[in-house]
Amino acid sequence: MAQSVGIKDVARVAGVSVGTVSNVINRPDSVATETRARVLSAIDRLGYVRSESARQLRAGRSRIMGLLVLDMGNPFFVDVARGAERAARQAGLGVMVCNSAESAGEEAEYLSLFAEQRVRGVLLTPADATGRNIAAFRRHGIPFVLVDRVSEGTTECSVSVDDVAGGALAVRHLLDAGHRSVAYVSGPPGLTQIRDRRTGALSALAEAGLSPDRLRELPTERLDVAAGRDAGARLLGLADRPTAVFCANDLLALGVLQAMYAAGVTVPDDLAIVGYDDIEFAAAAAVPLTSVRQPAVTMGALAADMLLEETEEGPGGGTRAHEHRRVVLQPELVVRRSSLSSR
Repeated sequence: MAQSVGIKDVARVAGVSVGTVSNVINRPDSVATETRARVLSAIDRLGYVRSESARQLRAGRSRIMGLLVLDMGNPFFVDVARGAERAARQAGLGVMVCNSAESAGEEAEYLSLFAEQRVRGVLLTPADATGRNIAAFRRHGIPFVLVDRVSEGTTECSVSVDDVAGGALAVRHLLDAGHRSVAYVSGPPGLTQIRDRRTGALSALAEAGLSPDRLRELPTERLDVAAGRDAGARLLGLADRPTAVFCANDLLALGVLQAMYAAGVTVPDDLAIVGYDDIEFAAAAAVPLTSVRQPAVTMGALAADMLLEETEEGPGGGTRAHEHRRVVLQPELVVRRSSLSSR
C-alpha cells in the first residue's frame, strides 16, 4: 500500500521548515514568492493533500455542514440542497448530504454520524414525529436549523413555508373553478406539513360555506409517484368520486395523473389536479401541473446562512452571540392546465 504524503515530506523536498510549508498552505502572503513557488512545486510533485481531520483537531472547528433531508429522490429537497450548498460554499464550507428516506431509524443513525464527525452544524428536516431524535442530538451541543419545519416546542432556528396558507391556496383555486367535492391525497399523517396542508384545505372549504366532509382524504405511506398511482386507483374506485384532487406534493400528483391517464380519465375535464412544491417536472408533465410553489432554493440558503451566523467565531474566539429566530415564507399558486377545466 502506498504511504500517504505528509507535511514533513513536503518540507524535506522543498528544503524548508515544516512551519514554512504550513504558512504557504494557510498564510501564503506571509512567505517570499520564490520560497512559496518551491513549496507549491513540492506539493504538486508529491501529490500532498492536507488532512482535514488533523486540521479540525488543531482548530477545533469543522468546515463541513450536515444536511439531512426526508427524500433525495424528491426534487424539492434537491433544490433545498442546492441553496444550502451555495451559501456554504461562499463561506468556505462543504455540505455532507444524507437521506433519511422518511425513516426515524435512519435519521437517528445519520445524526449519530454527524456527531461523530463533529460537523459545524446540521440542517435538518425531521422524519421522527416524536422529537426523540432531536432531543438526543441536542445533547451533543452541535447547532442545527430545522428546514421545512416550524420550530414549535424547540428553541432552535427554523425556515419553513406557511403550509396552512398553501393548502388553502390549492383548494380555494379548485372551489373557484366550480368544484364542490375535493379529494386530498395526503401522504403520511405523522408529518406536520401534511396536517397543515389539510388544515388549509378545510379552511378554504369553510370560507366557501362547505362542510368538512367535502374533503375526502386518501392517505399514503410515502410521498412518491408510486404512492400517487396507488391513491389514484383508490380514487377511481370511489362510488361518489370527487371532481378534483389536491395532492400533498407534486410526486403524488404525477402518480395520480398517470393513474388517470391509464384509466382513460381526462385531466382536467373529468378530474382537476393540483400538486404542491412546483418541482421542475410539474411544468413538464403530459398535462402541465398546477402546483403550490415553495421557494426551496431560498429555504436552503436561508437555513445555511442562519447556521453560519450561529457558528461564526467571535473576536476573542468562541461563537458570537446569536438569537434564534423562526422564518416562515409564503407559498405561491402556479396555475397550469391540470386544473383549468371548462367546468
